[in-house]
Amino acid sequence: MTLSSCVIRCNPQDLEAVKKRVEESGVCDIHIVDKKGYIIVTIEGENIEEEIKKLKTLQFLEGVLSAEMVYSYSEDELDALRDGLEMQDNPIPEILEKDVRAEEIVYNGDLKKKYI
Repeated sequence: MTLSSCVIRCNPQDLEAVKKRVEESGVCDIHIVDKKGYIIVTIEGENIEEEIKKLKTLQFLEGVLSAEMVYSYSEDELDALRDGLEMQDNPIPEILEKDVRAEEIVYNGDLKKKYI
């Protein structure tokens, strides 16, 4: 299962007509409608391909200037990351196990390879 949020943009004078078309499309749930011509929706799918198909449906609705995915969540990706953490001997970075004052931490551009 995947879940994504999308921002749909239209001309403010077309907002009500575009909102109606988005509702009738049946591919998303509307959460916020801004009078400046923005509609915030969520799209669900079995996988990202299904979500992309739904996004394209929104992009081609009459009056839509743009429709872009801004956040995507995938249960499968999260499960894979959790499995990867469980397979590590010590999933907690060494630096997090030390009692270090924030002022003493030096960031060198790569937290995975640099330790205090």
